[in-house]
Amino acid sequence: MPSAFQNRSTPTLGRGLLVAALIGYAIWVIFPMLWVAYSSLKADTAIFRDAFALPPLDDLHTENYARAWREARFGEYFLNSVVVTTASVVLIVGLGALAAYALARFYHPAGKTVFWLFLAGLTIPAQLAIVPLFFEMRTLGLLNSRLGLILVYTANGLPFAIFILAGFFRSLPRGLYEAAVIDGCGEFAAFWRVLLPLARPALVTVAIFQFIGVWKEYFFAFMLTSGDVDGGARTLPLGLANLSITAQYRSDYGSLFAGIVLVTLPILVVYLLLQRQIVKGIAAGALKG
Repeated sequence: MPSAFQNRSTPTLGRGLLVAALIGYAIWVIFPMLWVAYSSLKADTAIFRDAFALPPLDDLHTENYARAWREARFGEYFLNSVVVTTASVVLIVGLGALAAYALARFYHPAGKTVFWLFLAGLTIPAQLAIVPLFFEMRTLGLLNSRLGLILVYTANGLPFAIFILAGFFRSLPRGLYEAAVIDGCGEFAAFWRVLLPLARPALVTVAIFQFIGVWKEYFFAFMLTSGDVDGGARTLPLGLANLSITAQYRSDYGSLFAGIVLVTLPILVVYLLLQRQIVKGIAAGALKG
C-alpha cells in the first residue's frame, strides 16, 4: 500500500510543482506589461505616490497617448516603421524561400559552402559590422533613407530565413516534386504551385520572427539615420528613445509609458494571433531539417 500510494502521488506532486512554476513565470512576464499599460493612464504624481496602484476610473489620463503621439512624432515614425518592416519582411521571406529551395533541392559542390556562409551571418555581431556597413551605405548614398534600412534589415534577416526554410524544404518528400513534373509543371511552377504552399508554416514563422525583430530594432536604425534631421526615415524605437530623453528632463513618465505601449502593442497582437504557427513552423522546418 505505501508503495502504490507513492507511485500515484509522485506524478501528481511533480505536475503540481510544474504548474506552480509555470504560473509564477507567467506572472513574472505578464505583470510588467500590465503595469506599464495601466501606468500609461496615470498622472506623474500618481505614479510617484503609489507606483503599483491602479488608476481610478474617473481619472484616466488618456492625453498621455496624444502627447506621446505628438511630441515624439509617433505618427511619422509609425508610418516609417510600417513601410520599412513590411518591405523588409516581404523581401526576407521571398528571397529566403528562393535561396533555401535552391540550396535544398539542387546538388552542387559549392552548395554546402554557400549554405554555411549564410549561416555564418548569424554569428556576426551587429556592432562588429556597423563601421564598414556605415561607410558602404554612405558611399552608396543610402544613409538616412528608408531604402537603406530595408536593404540592411533584409541582408541581416536572410541567414535565419534560409536556415529555417532550407530545413523545411529538405523534409518534403521528393515524390511531390516528381508528381508535379509528371503533371506538366516546370521547375518554377513546381516550386510556386506545389512546394511553396506546403511551406506555409515555415514561411509564417520566418515572417513573424522577422517582423518582431525589425519592428523593435534600434541599433541599425540609430546608426544609419543619425543625420536624418527631418525624421523622414526614423522608426518607432528612435521615437521612443527621444520620448524617453524628453520624459527624463520633464518627468513625463505617463507619456513615456504610453509610448512603450504604442511600440509594443503591434508585436503583442501579431504574436498572440499567430503563436501556433510559430511552433508548427519550427517543428516542421528546423527540427526536421
